[in-house]
Amino acid sequence: MTCIDFLLDRFASHPDRDAIASHDGRTTYPVLIDAVDRAWKEIAASGVAAGDIVALDSEFCPKAVALFFALTKRRCVVLPLASQSQRTRTRFSEIARPQWRVSIDGGRELSIERCGDYDPHPLYRELARRGHPGVVLFSSGSTGERKAIVHDFERLLLKFHPLRRSLRTLQFMEFDHIGGLNTLLYVLSNAGTLVYADSRNPDDVLAAIEAHRVELLPTTPTFLNWMLVSGAHRRHDTSSLRTISYGTEPMPDSTLKQLNEFLPNVSLQQTYGLSELGILRSKSRSSGSLWMRIGGAEYETRVVDGMLEIRSESAMLGYLNAPSPFTRDGWYRTGDAVEVDGDFVRIVGRASEVINVGGENVYPVEVESIVQEMDEVAEATVSARDHPITGQVVHVRVRWIGDESARERRARIKSWCHRRMNACEVPVIIEFEPNDGDVSPFKKTRGS
Repeated sequence: MTCIDFLLDRFASHPDRDAIASHDGRTTYPVLIDAVDRAWKEIAASGVAAGDIVALDSEFCPKAVALFFALTKRRCVVLPLASQSQRTRTRFSEIARPQWRVSIDGGRELSIERCGDYDPHPLYRELARRGHPGVVLFSSGSTGERKAIVHDFERLLLKFHPLRRSLRTLQFMEFDHIGGLNTLLYVLSNAGTLVYADSRNPDDVLAAIEAHRVELLPTTPTFLNWMLVSGAHRRHDTSSLRTISYGTEPMPDSTLKQLNEFLPNVSLQQTYGLSELGILRSKSRSSGSLWMRIGGAEYETRVVDGMLEIRSESAMLGYLNAPSPFTRDGWYRTGDAVEVDGDFVRIVGRASEVINVGGENVYPVEVESIVQEMDEVAEATVSARDHPITGQVVHVRVRWIGDESARERRARIKSWCHRRMNACEVPVIIEFEPNDGDVSPFKKTRGS
């Protein structure tokens, strides 16, 4: 018996359902089972053994999904590299030190290459001792070297054993991200359908939602803001959507208000998770609220000095390239500052991102949200700048839509902020992004 046998049994019990769908076609559950079996035989014939560390170098597609399950069935440690640049893939491989590289080219041909033999890291030896497959993911890496996170895949699967709702869900993140891996496992463990789009451009994503009648869109606040300012939500039929879940970064109040206005029949659900812990079960107080209840049977939570800490049996084993972040009694310090109201919490920002203005804490997301409420602002990004008197001041970069001079823009932003926030939160340094019509997540214009 292997840890994914319960998944394969569920696949087999739904022979008429689509497991994966895209513009390329549909993959039913029986076809997916056959693909897992063929992939398992190919990797076994190539000499890949239980406990080996294998880099899975492929974008999301049915064959890559089958390979992922085949490798975990083989009890390998899988390093997914789906969405990374070539430079990042090289660096991740230097840290994780895979013994094999399995890749799928554009024609979906499988290649299995031997990389070398290495003295196994103690975390890899622990997985081998348990006889469990593993997964290596990397932290988001906003500052410094990205941390290599080792999960016991059998433990990570525990929360997917209970049956839940079966939904047609868009695979927004790749499965080298904890959010993408969570989507993959949740949907397939409940015999739902995974839909993937041509890209993460709002028009491509919403076109896939329209074509395949997607019910659940798990995504990020950045994408949702991009969707709104591009106007893509007006160009596509989103009537099939029941729920949008969002996480990985704070949601500005202004974006949440617009989503409720433009998509009144869609439930907006905030999620919380970390690469080190997985995605926790959560329930928003309401679609318009940033307060949520998090935890569930698999997780314990507590707040210490305003900071969220979590303990779970399915937490990572540790880092390959950094010391353990756990307390002696197993609590993980998330680094997220929270406010508490009964059994609800609100994430106000990362401790590492707090701006200290003369001893007062300023959270960038709160300032960004207020600035973005201005009709002429498509995007605002807040950070700290050093200051000889106050230590730090608030710096904001703004994507502005309008013909005013820079002086007029700055005056309007300052006036707007002085009426809505404390003096320490008001941006001192205001810079503007060029308005060249690009509507990428970092260069946005408002849709008509």
